[in-house]
Amino acid sequence: MTVTLFPIRLLIAAFMMLLAWPFAFLASVGRSEATVEPQCLWRRLVDIILKIIMRVMWFAGGFHWMTVKGRRALPAEAPILTLAPHSSYFDAIPVTMTMASIVMKAESKDIPLWGTLIKYIRPVFVSRSDQDSRKKTVEEIKRRAHSGGEWPQIMIFPEGTCTNRSCLITFKPGAFIPAVPVQPVVIHYPNKLDSITWTWQGPGAFEILWLTLCQLHNEFVVEFLPIYTPSEEEKRNPALYAINVRRVMAKALGVPITDYSFEDCQLAMAEGQLRLPVDTCLLEFAKLVRRLGLKPQNTEKVLQDYGNRARKLEGQKLDLDGFAQCLDVPVSEMLRDMFALFDEHEDNCMDIREYVIALSVVCRPAKTLETLKLAFKISSDALWSSTQTLLRSTCTQKMQASTAAPATVAKQSPACLPETCKALPPPKQLTVSVLTSAPKNMAAQLMDFSRNTTKRV
Repeated sequence: MTVTLFPIRLLIAAFMMLLAWPFAFLASVGRSEATVEPQCLWRRLVDIILKIIMRVMWFAGGFHWMTVKGRRALPAEAPILTLAPHSSYFDAIPVTMTMASIVMKAESKDIPLWGTLIKYIRPVFVSRSDQDSRKKTVEEIKRRAHSGGEWPQIMIFPEGTCTNRSCLITFKPGAFIPAVPVQPVVIHYPNKLDSITWTWQGPGAFEILWLTLCQLHNEFVVEFLPIYTPSEEEKRNPALYAINVRRVMAKALGVPITDYSFEDCQLAMAEGQLRLPVDTCLLEFAKLVRRLGLKPQNTEKVLQDYGNRARKLEGQKLDLDGFAQCLDVPVSEMLRDMFALFDEHEDNCMDIREYVIALSVVCRPAKTLETLKLAFKISSDALWSSTQTLLRSTCTQKMQASTAAPATVAKQSPACLPETCKALPPPKQLTVSVLTSAPKNMAAQLMDFSRNTTKRV
């Protein structure tokens, strides 16, 4: 199969994409990103031709028969389609079947060939370099959703990352903020041998492609569920709307739901990068932060303010009332649960510095070094001065070593934390390895690490 079937299928798929490019380019010329041009006869003809080309491409890849269940709603009936579970780049099949718009990063439109095909379906672009990109994306989705069916439907994978399809993780609220009816769409890959799933643990992207194209036949089933119209309460509360739609989709799939999210996956990876104990209660803390609304919009500024307050207290312990006053929130049962995570000796007091460090990990899991700097900085001024000297010395040594023997340094340096991850470990594994209670929490471990490191220096 590797010598015969794989290269033939790969060449046919590449040829189909090349064949689709001139049609997509022709239909995209003169388009405006703010308005929709009338669907005249020739544009409809181009749309049909592109759908046929894409279908031939998938057929060549082994997806010979695609089962479609239910009826796809019209854009005026449900301007947003929510798809789950998201487990692979083969989930692009429904996009090519419907030519619906999607949400994707702005850098994709500059990729030769692929960028032209992407621009044809009028996606909502997200720019990583723009700090207000998330807000602009939500506003654009709302604008299109309230156009009365003028714009194409938007396909959104509300999980926000790839999973192993064993459950549905927490839905992001972006698809539900417009407060318009949505049509849930569920995806099945009934193959006995799963060569589709692409997660952060397991085969890579090319290996998945190789395994799938080497199979004689790949099954795919897409099911359009009935339109879900939100209640007045759900319109006011996008999170509740997302939860209820997820339940409907989980029932149709016959899988459980879990409260883990894409951010929790990043936190789990941050734990490994920081070499923290497996029993840090980090995910439990992250959930409480979200439920209490303590996750800041301006992360760097808020963490700096909290860090300054913590340094002024100079290690002074706070009780529950003092903790609530410091966070400017009322005392509640959830706040008591959070306080208990830092009440290490169960003497009704905690160190606010540990909360600041834990919040730093939750808000910026990919910035491990920044969290370590913060841990040193809020310990004491003398400690921070020593840390800066240590960091400068270490960086200088690494630069000199990399010039002399880059291969050796690469082997000795810790692996860089990826900016994104593709899936959560199985729910049971997370529960056992991360959420088990422990005498000493994650932030306390970081504080001890910073002190001990400085002593050695």
